Amino acid sequence: MDKSENYDIRLEKIFSKRFGRNDAKRLVYGILVGGLLIILLTSSSILNLQLAANAGFRPLMDGIWNLPVCNVFEPMSDFCEIEGHIRVEGKSSSIYFTSSTNESWRIKPYARKGDNDAMKHVTELSIISFLETDKQATAPDCSMNHNTPAIVFSTGGYAGNQFHDFTEILLPLYLTSRHFHQEVQFLVTNSQPYWLKKYEPLIKQLSRYPIIDIEKEVDVHCYQKVTVGLKHHKDLGIDPTKSPKGYSMVDFAEFLRMSYSLERSSALKMDEHFLKKNDKKKPRLLILSRKRTRRFTNEEEIVATAKALGYEVIVAEPGVTTTLSNFTHIANSCDVMVAVHGAGCTNLLFLPSNAILIQVFPLGPLEKIGKHIYGEPAEAMNLRYLEYNIRVEESSLVDQYPADHAVLRDPDSFSEKGWSAVKSVYLDQQSVKLDIGRFKKTLLKALELLHH
Repeated sequence: MDKSENYDIRLEKIFSKRFGRNDAKRLVYGILVGGLLIILLTSSSILNLQLAANAGFRPLMDGIWNLPVCNVFEPMSDFCEIEGHIRVEGKSSSIYFTSSTNESWRIKPYARKGDNDAMKHVTELSIISFLETDKQATAPDCSMNHNTPAIVFSTGGYAGNQFHDFTEILLPLYLTSRHFHQEVQFLVTNSQPYWLKKYEPLIKQLSRYPIIDIEKEVDVHCYQKVTVGLKHHKDLGIDPTKSPKGYSMVDFAEFLRMSYSLERSSALKMDEHFLKKNDKKKPRLLILSRKRTRRFTNEEEIVATAKALGYEVIVAEPGVTTTLSNFTHIANSCDVMVAVHGAGCTNLLFLPSNAILIQVFPLGPLEKIGKHIYGEPAEAMNLRYLEYNIRVEESSLVDQYPADHAVLRDPDSFSEKGWSAVKSVYLDQQSVKLDIGRFKKTLLKALELLHH
């Protein structure tokens, strides 16, 4: 037989001697297809084995995967999910757990990984395995045993700024704990009592147990299940596909309304039926006031214009003119909220569904990030979102820089100096004087949206 003859043709000749020619063809094709499938499946298994090993998965002898204790591959947060005999020793910032393998991890339980300025204020924890039967084990003995699971997180970092409070602590805490239905205990590092008091209504809806400041504890607290660190999806947002119960920003909005006993679930819909029955009821407009940077220098003029268009206007500065708990009710009572780009925009979380957020952008390269961190969450919560970009003449920076300066003429090129330069000029030095004629069109657009 010619050595150059195709392998499948040679197979066919061999089998056709025993079977008919047609049967031989079918048998050969079956063998070839089957062999190809075996090769593909084997290659896939090897590839999966390599990928899993690289990711930290540990294959057991019986073929079952032993998942890693800690996930350090997420972009914004590291977290560990431990089950077994777990001992939390606060004074040494250590958490011990029983394991058949010798492993240890070091993580900071705050969801802003990679930001050195934030993370330098977060205590690093050691997660250490030990064999319970090992007489030389260094794990401390238990002082207090708990039947509930526990979650360890930090209130360090940028805690105190409302945007960061929700982005890096409260939303991740909701994602990590909500499915426990309050049957979970919170262990806190870098504890700030004022912060815990401020957000007490939310925390109590997530856990019915007292919070433990583990860095002040002399007792060793023992649990059967502990999560160290919080799960983070994105800035001020939730990815339902990653959530254990498919939670979304709409669910989080409902959770906030329940936590603060907010009455309104939906904004006014000013259709003809509504207008006939409520001819004196006006849509409520909330103007977020600022007394320092990025303030409206012609606030009274804005108020007068809005009232002339038919709005009932409320001016308030959260945290200054009222407490957070009271402010949530003010925001929830309104149909439209106007705010200059900044942490105050986070109060969109308390607006009723179908309300409207108008984000005012001061001069500078801020529109892209502002749309991402406030516009996208607003739309995810079933709010309507509008933007107003000021012109150079509406910025107080025209009184501080010459007309041909890059700060005024080319903010994008100025931003190449880095975030610190952008922040110091466009956020910390700037206020806005809205062109009432231009801004009036945005207020009219908001009214139009309330009619649809």
